[in-house]
Amino acid sequence: MGDGRWRTAGRWRTAGSALARVIVVWAVSTLTMLALAGLLPDFQLQSPDGDSITRTALTAVWGAGAFGLLGALVWPAIVRALLLVPALVLGLLVFFLNGSLLLVALWLIPDGRGAADPETAVVVAAVMSAVASATSTAFAVRDDEAYRRRLYRLADRKRPRRVTGDGAEPVHGTVFLQLDGVGHQVLRDAVADGLMPTVADWLGTTHRLTPWRTDWSSQTGASQLGILHGSNEDVPAFRWYEKDTGRLMVSNRPASAVELQRRAIERTGDGGLLTLDGASRGNLFSGGADQLALVLSMAARRGRRNRSRAGYFAYFSDPANAVRTAGSFLAEAAREMVQSTRSRLLGDAPRVSRGGAYPFIRAFATVVERDVVVAAVIGDMLAGRTAVYADLVAYDEVAHHSGPHGRDTDQVLARLDRSIALIAKVAEHAPRPYRIVLLSDHGQSPGETFESAYGLTLKDLVRAGCGLPVPRRVRRTRSGSEARDAARDALRSALHRPVDAYDEWATEGAEAGSPAVRPSEPVVLASGNLGLISFPDVPHRATREEIDRRHPALLGTLADHPGIGFLLVASAEHGSVVLGRDGAEVPVAELAEDGPLGPLAVFGPGAADAVRRTDGFPHVADIMVNSMYDPATGTVHAFEEQIGSHGGLGGEQSYPFLLAPVDLSAPVADGAELVGAERVHRVLRRWLRECAGPQVPLEISPPAGDVEALLPVDDPVVPDKNG
Repeated sequence: MGDGRWRTAGRWRTAGSALARVIVVWAVSTLTMLALAGLLPDFQLQSPDGDSITRTALTAVWGAGAFGLLGALVWPAIVRALLLVPALVLGLLVFFLNGSLLLVALWLIPDGRGAADPETAVVVAAVMSAVASATSTAFAVRDDEAYRRRLYRLADRKRPRRVTGDGAEPVHGTVFLQLDGVGHQVLRDAVADGLMPTVADWLGTTHRLTPWRTDWSSQTGASQLGILHGSNEDVPAFRWYEKDTGRLMVSNRPASAVELQRRAIERTGDGGLLTLDGASRGNLFSGGADQLALVLSMAARRGRRNRSRAGYFAYFSDPANAVRTAGSFLAEAAREMVQSTRSRLLGDAPRVSRGGAYPFIRAFATVVERDVVVAAVIGDMLAGRTAVYADLVAYDEVAHHSGPHGRDTDQVLARLDRSIALIAKVAEHAPRPYRIVLLSDHGQSPGETFESAYGLTLKDLVRAGCGLPVPRRVRRTRSGSEARDAARDALRSALHRPVDAYDEWATEGAEAGSPAVRPSEPVVLASGNLGLISFPDVPHRATREEIDRRHPALLGTLADHPGIGFLLVASAEHGSVVLGRDGAEVPVAELAEDGPLGPLAVFGPGAADAVRRTDGFPHVADIMVNSMYDPATGTVHAFEEQIGSHGGLGGEQSYPFLLAPVDLSAPVADGAELVGAERVHRVLRRWLRECAGPQVPLEISPPAGDVEALLPVDDPVVPDKNG
């Protein structure tokens, strides 16, 4: 009986507290509306003849109440109806739709005393939404139960029952937060410099930091496909040409992402890392998750089964979120303009163009996408999901244009740490305990672009080496002139023609061909400091001998260029070979860490294995080109307009990290190295099984000999850790 009275009294206290919050928020909204009516001439709360103060206040009370009620009842339905609208469009529509709700609220005021121009209504609605949300948050944050209810409401989730295993102990969930492009050394430096206090608190106490090494293709497409789906076989770069289909594959295009995910699932026979009650947020691939938001491989799909944009509803269902994000978006765009102007005035080098639409692209990546993804993760934890994988792309976007080290990226890292802290705080209110794992998909290597260093692009150099027409600016560069002369001499020798015959053939604008030899137009693609050259009219992988017959000067021009580290090309005589400067040549079959490495020696441990693996891909390019790497400075030359790049071998780009709770098993045995995204996938699978129990599907079978390398020495059998 006493317990019943206690529960009844508790319910009355909760109801009374909720009513008090509603009254306070209503009162603050009323005062805000009165203040705006006094400041904005086109916003009226009085009849044309004027009203008393009391009458005007009652009008504001009515208007604020109507606007709040419409926001609570109508707004969620409006946003849900617009889930298929692109993110930026939805963000802008929020303001206009919110203004429309205010106009409706003013129309509901008796005697027509409320009026506002449509433009003014947008401003008033935005300010009132922000003030009401801030007031509600401030009022609730002092009450844990109220704070939890607010988080559930913003995430559009009902509080689930507490998730438990066979015993009374709750079963852990796992949140994987990918800090895109943050290398192992960058993370350590950020912690040492005090930029990431949350990570610093974890490091060495609750979490264990482990570096891992990427495949040759050190970029998100290859790494995330391997991490989420267990296979990144036949992904030679970020973009590549497939001769059998004539298709250009680009990892961040929806159609390509769909195809890559399909191939990985077909290869492994498994849906992915997140097939058991999982959520995928902001990723290129789904990982087999049922809950999706901002997932590229699902972006082209339509219909009720496509939930890839559902994260927008979770975020924009509160109009104040749109107000806050819009303010941060504009501030970030302005920050980029100031930073790029300062860099130009100070003469910073290296430097790339940061004008045009880039400030807004950066703001979208560092603000809009971050806010929506973080909100989606919060909703997933409050819903008690078993596994969540989310990608925060802010650092990677900024580092490409500002460089991986410096003030610009330091600010981004500090903001990422605050997002991590928020997620960790919300985890305390989740219905199950969560283990949070931080990881990255690759790092970034600094360096001047290839074009900036040598005055021509990789495509220009290839065309010059093939004897194809090039722009005058290229002919004036030393590299272009030398390549052109070499091609001229080689072709003259091959054709047994005088010099003037070559000059006539190679004049800019002339048809690229000759009666004796008709060179094919090469497809030249760049993926950071990795270049790919393909000859579409050769149906198979072109061999060195075939390339030499068609373009006698091309391979020598590329291999001897100071901006290029090595080439990989097939050979009819030696299988495949790695070519470098001064005639260096090593057959791939002979590459070994304790044997001849030739041009690969400077790239450090694992380079030979990475090259050998890629050489076996069905869609490897005819010529794979890796830029030079200076181990003293850690610099490379990107074949794109990036002063922080990744995609090939060389420097920090190849060394991302894992930061995981120490109560999870060690990623690898002491002294072993974690190599390749596919192995990272198996480690994450093992951790999910340790957290959620045997209902997690078993690991994809690793290649022979890998199991022992992946398991800790003192833990030969994967334990079932539900606690």
